[in-house]
Amino acid sequence: MSLRYALLAILRVGPLSGYDLQKQFSQSVGHVWHAPDSQIYPELRKMHHDGLIEPEEQVRGERGTRRLYHVTDAGEEAFLAWMRSPLPYQRVRDPAHLRAAYLEAVDAGDARRFLEGHIAEWESELEQWEGELRHIEHLSNPMLVRRLAVTPDSERERTIEYKRFAYEGLVERARGEIDWARRGLALVDRLYPS
Repeated sequence: MSLRYALLAILRVGPLSGYDLQKQFSQSVGHVWHAPDSQIYPELRKMHHDGLIEPEEQVRGERGTRRLYHVTDAGEEAFLAWMRSPLPYQRVRDPAHLRAAYLEAVDAGDARRFLEGHIAEWESELEQWEGELRHIEHLSNPMLVRRLAVTPDSERERTIEYKRFAYEGLVERARGEIDWARRGLALVDRLYPS
């Protein structure tokens, strides 16, 4: 259900077409909630059916139209109720840590490749999230710029700081995974001396 609220969070700033919504999603919420494009349109249809958004056909060119989605009052209420409700945490399903628990089944080279791959993956995430922090710092993230355009001056600092806070947490998570995998490499060296 979090996809629904991620889409509402974006649409609360202003109406968007499905295509523009997908772009905004990947540039903002997509950093913390992954959803393939194939999930977005079906969810928009469900949200319309549930009265959370209202589509509007808009003429585009001589023959084309596009559909803009607006958040309804019910959608706004649903989003705020979700924000105020306790978060239903789920049990961890982490394939990397599961695999690490059984590295004794492979040789040192396989263990090393796994851990080096883990580091590479998280270094990529770290680079992306540090980039987002720079965008927040320079107010160059398109979704943040769009959000700030409709945010009263008295709430701008809060909006910026909470975005920064979220990405700082992601940066810390990436650094933690990198440090963990580096400790794993040291463990491989200790357990398989040359």
